[in-house]
Amino acid sequence: MRLIIIGAVAAGTSAAAKARRNDENAEIIIYDKDSYISYSGCGMPYYIGGEVEDAKKLTPRDPVFFKSKYNVDILIRHEVLSIDHKNKTLEIKNLATGDTFQDHYDKLVIAAGAAAVIPPVKGADLKNVFSLRNIGDMNQIKDFINEYAPKSAVIVGTGFIGLEVCENLKELGIEVTLIERLPWVTPVLDGDMAVYVEDHLRKNGIKLLTGLSVAEIKKDRVILEDQREVEADFVLLSTGVRPNTELAAKAGIELGVTGAIKVNEKMMTNVKDIYSCGDCSEQYHVVTGKPVYRPMGSTANKTGRIAGDVVTGGNLSFRGILGTGIFKVFDMTVTITGLTEREAKKEGYHVAVCHNIKPNKPEYMGGREMVIKGIADKDTGRLLGVQIAGFEGVDKRIDVFVTAITYKA
Repeated sequence: MRLIIIGAVAAGTSAAAKARRNDENAEIIIYDKDSYISYSGCGMPYYIGGEVEDAKKLTPRDPVFFKSKYNVDILIRHEVLSIDHKNKTLEIKNLATGDTFQDHYDKLVIAAGAAAVIPPVKGADLKNVFSLRNIGDMNQIKDFINEYAPKSAVIVGTGFIGLEVCENLKELGIEVTLIERLPWVTPVLDGDMAVYVEDHLRKNGIKLLTGLSVAEIKKDRVILEDQREVEADFVLLSTGVRPNTELAAKAGIELGVTGAIKVNEKMMTNVKDIYSCGDCSEQYHVVTGKPVYRPMGSTANKTGRIAGDVVTGGNLSFRGILGTGIFKVFDMTVTITGLTEREAKKEGYHVAVCHNIKPNKPEYMGGREMVIKGIADKDTGRLLGVQIAGFEGVDKRIDVFVTAITYKA
């Protein structure tokens, strides 16, 4: 059996490793157009800030590793241009030489990932404007900071990556302004929890501008839609990601309602012998049972493992996600799982909410305030979602809530 996988970050390499464990005789080939594979994207902000000193710690595995350990051939700097599912062939371009060639498969796994969303703003192509999605982006940002020593930075968007970069730039002595078009930072949270994050950011010297969009970027400043100007030697666009689906759509593979590749619980697409996993495919929510798009490394690893199992005759199935996420901003930890209050109301639940505000341990033992917000269905009592902001023990609490929601407590 000849298995070809497109993409060699979390999902693609997980699929390959699981397929090899199941089948010692399969031919397994991965194509990836990037130079770096199987990297730790969550660590990139901390390399920019210097907390992670060696970039190689974020890229511990290369094609030689996968060949020696798993007998998997990974060809980097190779872009798959098209899929012919009737003849089970691929057209591939070697980006190093410019040559194109064909390959054939028995089973195909698309793990093409996602790309940063670049808003249509004038000046977004300037040399001091960046996004942070892969190791190449990280290296460019690090080189720019080392060469130009920016004094002021603007981060557009306040998701996990934006806030983690914010902390690391501040640690480097750079003045940071966060710009968010929604009324509060961290759009994954409800507004009544985001206020704790906002207060903590301000206490750490971060300027916040919410409810505003960027109209134009210049080499030394950002112009907002209300014509205010913010100094910025460095700009990070952290406005989300979109699934890489162009290749799949062109091949006649169905996309779901979220715009990502539609798969079933076995990672099968609508085309025979083609599977998809990771950030290019959509998932479904444990609470609602409906399709969602929540690109996360943990989900990519799970769906990759399932794809690798199924293509080699296994019987693993995807059990859905809760959209659980956790991040650190300065010394505060913020986490979320399940539905937010606004999502629960949109889904038609009769929502009950509670806030539990107590120290994480006795104050005489150094306890600090932790805020836990619970969202439940008033009619059935079922827990629907939880958000926590605190300093210690946040991860322990969310683990318990994730388990409880999964088992419909």
